[in-house]
Amino acid sequence: MSDIAIKFENVSKQYRLGSIGTGTLSHDLNRWWIMNVQGKPDPYLKIGQVNDRENKSTSEYVWALNDINFEVKQGEVLGIIGKNGAGKSTLLKILSRVTTPSTGKITAKGRIASLLEVGTGFHPEMTGRENIFMNGSIMGMTKTEIKSKLDEIVDFAGVEKYLDTPVKRYSSGMTVRLGFAIAAHLEPEILVVDEVLAVGDAEFQKKAIGRMQHVSQTQGRTVLFVSHNMQAITNLCSRVVLLNRGGVAMDSDPVNVIRNYLMFESLKEGSITWNEETALGDSIIKLLSIKLQGEDNFVRSHFFSNSIIRVQLEFMIEKLDDDLVVGFDILDENNSIILRTYHNDGHPENWPKLKLGFNKIACDLPAGFFNSGTYYISPKFSLHFKKWIINSDPLLSFEVEINHGVSPFWNRISKSNRPGSSAMILPWKVNDNEE
Repeated sequence: MSDIAIKFENVSKQYRLGSIGTGTLSHDLNRWWIMNVQGKPDPYLKIGQVNDRENKSTSEYVWALNDINFEVKQGEVLGIIGKNGAGKSTLLKILSRVTTPSTGKITAKGRIASLLEVGTGFHPEMTGRENIFMNGSIMGMTKTEIKSKLDEIVDFAGVEKYLDTPVKRYSSGMTVRLGFAIAAHLEPEILVVDEVLAVGDAEFQKKAIGRMQHVSQTQGRTVLFVSHNMQAITNLCSRVVLLNRGGVAMDSDPVNVIRNYLMFESLKEGSITWNEETALGDSIIKLLSIKLQGEDNFVRSHFFSNSIIRVQLEFMIEKLDDDLVVGFDILDENNSIILRTYHNDGHPENWPKLKLGFNKIACDLPAGFFNSGTYYISPKFSLHFKKWIINSDPLLSFEVEINHGVSPFWNRISKSNRPGSSAMILPWKVNDNEE
């Protein structure tokens, strides 16, 4: 047990939808009487359903977390992934003592520094300098210790010019820079970082990930890192826990867990569909479906390497804009982009014409393009690449099996003509074929 930094034992968290407490004074008194006087379990924990935000609830109670059990070793960098609503932030809030578990317990060894959301623990009327000292004091640091780290914190955050300005005047990026710098430099034994780094720019994200690697590898600090950036998870973490509907679905090495997560999240029948209320997008365009088809126009998720694979996108254009660009990325099992294509690649005469209202366009991936393996599709919609409307994680997976005797696509073209990850021009068209 000496090398265990954090231990989660049967941790569960239940919420009542739309209410604080049980909802009525009589229920709260009844709960208090049964638990504190009679010494019996909470009766309201016997009811409730798993946390599934995609389906309508049939109960007033929901389990945000349900029987979580795992350990984190000292100096380990643990990634926690899962779709929105899986319970990631709830788990970190319980660890950080923002809230308490309904059942179970968490044992943690050492001081915990948490960065759960932009501006966590900051007083908006206080300056950046005052907030550094306040946060350090909350973590148990002496004034002398904080002073010794002050220059390093300010330099890392890059906010020296605004150090004596009230935090309420900081941008969200400046706030998260300072918050992370404080949490990472005041030498906590455990550093907890939720999806706040997405607020920062690329340069800061790189610095932050480098700092987390440094504190874990050279100082033996434990890091819990929640992110939807699978590349950051792969580069930083030595182990990943996948949460689904409040429970632990998988606990293994990053590559294995991420591969299974992406496959688990996609629809195996080769299509994914949204209604207009849940569709991805904004007031300009909404993605309604992605479908994979063979040459026979049937939807499928398994293809042979000598087959043409048709990727079909259905979407509603609410406001027609000449700068609107529709496309997708293809990623491999290592989450690397191997192909990026848009409807306006190539000569303008060959572009499928977009129209106001419903659109259905398709792109044919050439026969022999893929090696054997699993691949993922990530839609990319933008206004001439200046504003991203949809810039999603992979949403759909498909399998490719090599035909015996078929030469791979890459061997049939010269090296000088081989495309990079974003340089291959593919045919797009309006797809009027019915399945």
